[in-house]
Amino acid sequence: MASIHAIAPQSFLNLPNPKPRKPITPHPKPTSSSNLYTLKPPKTQSFPSRKPTRVPTSVADHHHDVIPVQSSDCVDQQEGMVVSRAECEGVESELACQVGGFGASEGRLSFEGVGGFGSSSSGVGNERGNEEFYRLVDRSINATIVLAAGSFALTKLLTIDQDYWHGWTIYEILRYAPQHNWTAYEEALKANPVLAKMVISGVVYSLGDWIAQCFEGKPLFEFDRARMFRSGLVGFTLHGSLSHYYYQICEELFPFQGWWVVPVKVAFDQTVWAAIWNSIYFTVLGFLRLESPINIYSELKATFWPMLTAGWKLWPFAHLVTYGLIPVEQRLLWVDCVELIWVTILST
Repeated sequence: MASIHAIAPQSFLNLPNPKPRKPITPHPKPTSSSNLYTLKPPKTQSFPSRKPTRVPTSVADHHHDVIPVQSSDCVDQQEGMVVSRAECEGVESELACQVGGFGASEGRLSFEGVGGFGSSSSGVGNERGNEEFYRLVDRSINATIVLAAGSFALTKLLTIDQDYWHGWTIYEILRYAPQHNWTAYEEALKANPVLAKMVISGVVYSLGDWIAQCFEGKPLFEFDRARMFRSGLVGFTLHGSLSHYYYQICEELFPFQGWWVVPVKVAFDQTVWAAIWNSIYFTVLGFLRLESPINIYSELKATFWPMLTAGWKLWPFAHLVTYGLIPVEQRLLWVDCVELIWVTILST
């Protein structure tokens, strides 16, 4: 027994000390604070999300340890590390979180940019939607005006003999409608000549401006209502009444019956009266557009002579018929028919 006890310690002491195996336990032992300084810094990894990493307050307060980073700066934007307040002196924030190379402020700015882009896109979409809505409403109003006016005029023209329609055929209605409408017009001229001529001029000037806008390239029901109203208002209030008195004055100025009277009246019409009426027309339209007198004068000065000479391409030939064949009371109706073409030229 004594020999066995003497030999055993020597043999056991000479044996190499094997590495103890790591016991398999369900929960790993906590790492001591000294081993934290020997850990190698983790490799740079790309994080799929931008949520900042948080450190449990119990661990940070108990150990006051810092995970080492590769740079000496306390805020490392390249490695995405978490730095405690104990290491970063002079930093007012409690925890500086840098994830994926982006700072907290940078991440906030990027989200604000995305939000601004989305809001601007939605704003542009809303503006386009509002424009389309207002355009549809505007087109509906114009279509209603055109269809209502056209229906009213056509109904009045076709129903002139509605009191005598009993037993009439459609052919008879269409046959006698022009003749009876002309008779009604002559009766209106006798009853109130100025008002009848004002209505005709107002209708002609409105229709002429609408045609002019269509020739300018606007769709049929997308015309400028205010512009058409201004032109019709000038025709109703000024052209009809002034033309009525002008033709009477012209007959008094030239009461002769010779062949030369007609050319003289045409020359007087295309110089004196054309200059007066063109000036009135553009001046009143300028005031209706709420323009300043200086702008109106500048526009009139720039367009007076070209407009006067442009009229000489059409009106001298038309007025040969006006002063040579048409009676005085019927002249404005003929002039208004030609005016329908001329107002279209003026409106453009």
